[in-house]
Amino acid sequence: QVQLVESGGGLVQAGDSLRLSCAASGRTFASYSMGWFRQAPGKEREFVAAHTWSSRTVYYAYYANSVKGRFTISRDNAKNTVYLQMNSLKPEDTAVYYCAAVQRQYDSNQYRQREAYDYWGQGTQVTVSS
Repeated sequence: QVQLVESGGGLVQAGDSLRLSCAASGRTFASYSMGWFRQAPGKEREFVAAHTWSSRTVYYAYYANSVKGRFTISRDNAKNTVYLQMNSLKPEDTAVYYCAAVQRQYDSNQYRQREAYDYWGQGTQVTVSS
């Protein structure tokens, strides 16, 4: 069982930056693939970014087109934490951001699907004012 706790959300202005953190419990964090999703009011939860484990120390990063070039996903296995650095924030980035984890391996596109993940955090609110 993995428990995920997100932090770092808040209220910012358009153009500002935020860094979200997701702390995971467990001793095998390094072999988990991690994802960030977001859900705006009245909308479906959507993929933002994933940091996927391939083998040993090989990881890959994937991004939604809407955040590519502005957001960066990274991890610190020593701290059992995955990060989402969000730059040049826009009002349309306003949402609750969720961290997710899975230990199974998939084809790259599957990590963009909510159903691929087994564990979820409680979410952290990000609000971007114009």
